[in-house]
Formats: sequence, C-alpha cells, structure tokens
Amino acid sequence: MRGRSLGRAGLIAALYAAFTLLVNQVLGVLSWGPVQLRLSEALTVLPLFSSAAVPGLGVGCALANLLNMGISGAGPVALLDVVFGTLATVAGALWTRRLRRRPLLALAGPVIANAIVVAAYLPFMLRALGIPGSYTIPLLHWDFSQSWPLMYLFGLVTIGLGQALVVYGVGYPLVLLLRRTNITGAGDRPG
Repeated sequence: MRGRSLGRAGLIAALYAAFTLLVNQVLGVLSWGPVQLRLSEALTVLPLFSSAAVPGLGVGCALANLLNMGISGAGPVALLDVVFGTLATVAGALWTRRLRRRPLLALAGPVIANAIVVAAYLPFMLRALGIPGSYTIPLLHWDFSQSWPLMYLFGLVTIGLGQALVVYGVGYPLVLLLRRTNITGAGDRPG
C-alpha cells in the first residue's frame, strides 16, 4: 500500500471507529441490538471512491468493536462482534468496491453482508450478556428468544432494514455530495 492509500485507509479507520463509538454513546441500544441504526455504516459507501476504504473500514470496525468491548464490559463474548462483525464489514466493502460502476447495486453489499452475518452471531452474544428479550415484539406479544432460527430471521430482517436505511438514506446522499464536490480526488472514482 502506497503512502497516500495508507493515509486514506488510516483516516477512514479513525473516522469509522470514532463515529461508531460516538453514536453508541448517543443512541445506545439502537446502535448494536437486533434492531440497529449504526450511522457510521454510511461510511461503507467509501469503497466506491477508493480501494483504501476496504482495509480502512475493516480496521475501523475491528477497532470500534474492540473499544466497545472494553467500554461496555461485555467481556470475551464480544469477540464475536470483533471477528465476525469485521468480516461482514470487509465483505460488504469488497462487494461495494467490486461493483463500484453500479453504485446502487454496490451499496447492497454492506446491507446484505451485515444482515446475514450479524444476525447469525448476535443471538449468542445477547444471550450470553443476559439480554434475550431483545427478540420480542411487545405490541404483538411475539417472543422469538427461544428459537435461534426465529431470532436469526428477526435479525436478518431488522438488521437489513436498519442497514439499508443508513446506507441508502445517509450513505447515498454522501456519495452524491462527494461526487459534486470532488472531495475524493480524480484518481479512484466510480465510473
């Protein structure tokens, strides 16, 4: 990785980690449970503009999840989030980078990767932390917390919807703004 790319990756990692931790403090449970709006995920659009965003987002996600593990006191069970959450972020970033010439399709990468991967490990993590009630719909009196397949399906839908809201609702306008202002430079832009 050349100096400029390394600098971009580092900046993206720092922004993602800082923004994730800040939003976790402000939104609390809405940024990490089965229903989540992690606003830092808007930055997952950056692989459209630079290949350095792929490792930057991966390092930023790992760093944010490691720091959150210490801040929240979640302990070793939060390593699931560090490892698999980071893998989901990198997979989504690779998809976005690969399909950068078709931005609306490219942005589906982080949505799909996070919905599939995070929904799979989150029930184990929340149960270990003593928070299984997160899989309840109070108004309908539906409780999915006794069935992993139902918890997975619930998480798949809710995490996917939250991710889509952030990536397309916040991230895509960011793409348009970055294109209009040409802030990203001329070298590594989507076609």
